[in-house]
Amino acid sequence: MASLQCSFHFLGTNPKKYNPSSIFQSYSRTSFTKLSSRVSRQRFLRCTLSMNGCEADHKAPLGTVETRTLSTVPSPAAATERLITAVSDLKSQPPPFSSGIVRLQVPIEQKIGAIDWLHAQNEILPRSFFSRRSDSGRPDLLQDFSSDNGSSDHNPVSVAGIGSAVFFRDLDPFSHDDWRSIRRFLSSKSPLIRAYGGLRFDPTGKIAVEWEHFGSFYFTVPQVEFDEFGGSSMLAATVAWDNELSWTLENAIEALQETMLQVSSVIMRLRRESLGVSVVSKNHVPSEGAYYPAVNNALEIIKDKHSPLSKVVLARSSRIITDTDIDPIAWLARLQCEGQDAYQFCLQPPGAPAFIGNTPERLFHRKHLGVCSEALAATRPRGDSKVREMEIERDLLTSPKDDLEFSIVRENIREKLKTICDRVVVKPHKSVRKLARVQHLYSQLAGQLKREDDEFNILTALHPTPAVCGCPVEEARLLIKQIESFDRGMYAGPIGFFGGGESEFSVGIRSALVEKGLGALIYAGTGIVSGSNPSSEWNELELKISQFTKSLEHESALQPIN
Repeated sequence: MASLQCSFHFLGTNPKKYNPSSIFQSYSRTSFTKLSSRVSRQRFLRCTLSMNGCEADHKAPLGTVETRTLSTVPSPAAATERLITAVSDLKSQPPPFSSGIVRLQVPIEQKIGAIDWLHAQNEILPRSFFSRRSDSGRPDLLQDFSSDNGSSDHNPVSVAGIGSAVFFRDLDPFSHDDWRSIRRFLSSKSPLIRAYGGLRFDPTGKIAVEWEHFGSFYFTVPQVEFDEFGGSSMLAATVAWDNELSWTLENAIEALQETMLQVSSVIMRLRRESLGVSVVSKNHVPSEGAYYPAVNNALEIIKDKHSPLSKVVLARSSRIITDTDIDPIAWLARLQCEGQDAYQFCLQPPGAPAFIGNTPERLFHRKHLGVCSEALAATRPRGDSKVREMEIERDLLTSPKDDLEFSIVRENIREKLKTICDRVVVKPHKSVRKLARVQHLYSQLAGQLKREDDEFNILTALHPTPAVCGCPVEEARLLIKQIESFDRGMYAGPIGFFGGGESEFSVGIRSALVEKGLGALIYAGTGIVSGSNPSSEWNELELKISQFTKSLEHESALQPIN
């Protein structure tokens, strides 16, 4: 195992202070506590990155996996104080096990945005964020296959985390043993103990310098976590230990206490206007001049009667330089305005850039024996009037080229689900999915798993989908390696969480890597099939990154056309 050793302190980055009066609106007039006042004056904040769970014996069960729920409190400040006391109690009365994971959680009466809480934490690293998308208006096929009839009220809408109770990271590709190492810390009896993270698009490719801190995969169970529900919130603290890894319960509690002392309870609501950042320059890899020949080359291979290739997705990396620092969490909050029908995520290991995204695409959602996925392909802009909107939708539904691209994706996912499911349902066969700036052809697929506990098989079966790679997958992946001159990293990779009761992963498209200096790398791709036109595909790339660039600058969030 090519292990990444990290057991020391990391300093927070980018100490620049933003003017809160221009960025925030307060939730309330909550006064500063002594604790938060002391923390807010610290210029650099640090967090202990704990043990790497991949180095443990995945066959050895943990001594305990448990959740302790404390009484409900009215505010985040009260929740923080309650957790500090509970952690001290845990230290004085430790569980009698050589390994384990314990989550302490305090419900909060107020509903507070998880992304607002994360922004208040002064860039403590590592940090993570995952927000589930709203599926209102679409049939929930998963209900037909899942044995769980419980209320969704117990499932967080968004989760933000800082610190790491246990992390999982390696340079080698994600393996079944790695998955079992993660599952070792999870239990259906503690459904909110979850490992958040992602995998590289191509685990066998050379890792570029901007992605090196992410490894081939990176997952973390946060030390301190803020959960946003439909009408309330929750603050949680987690300790994990394994004496075999020389990380004792005492080590874990001391590390958690250090992180708790940095937690700010003064939470301000981020204003969702544009960030007011100006893009000074933009550089594409490949350039437009290099992209056209690449598309034509791919089309020649697709047209070759001896080639099995029917589709390949060619991506582009766009480096933007801005006139001031980009705050990745504020940027993500701005994207969230247009992303009610999308997942939002942020992954930032210690010392790494922040990988953020606003992706509409689900890879899979597993709940007990039920699993669902979806086909999403072909792109058109939204119309500026109802009449124009109907014209564009009609064109999308009747286009032979787009139907071919979409059918390849849908049928490929259907066949992959058949390998792990007893039966598969596709509904609807083809429809239009409308987002703020673009619309796509869409279909939902669901099935009943043959085995509930082997999500590794779901991941390996579904990733990468033809929507982000091509078909057949191996031929498309090989061509991508030959044509693309940049490292996709986790762009187009699975991003989400593993949990004891359920797991959910999005596809990491519509994403950006926000670097420590001035600017970011924005990623986008288009599917090349017979009938594709290089000029049209380039325009589609521009359309896809416009959500990111326009949200930085002085443009209001788009409102959907009813």
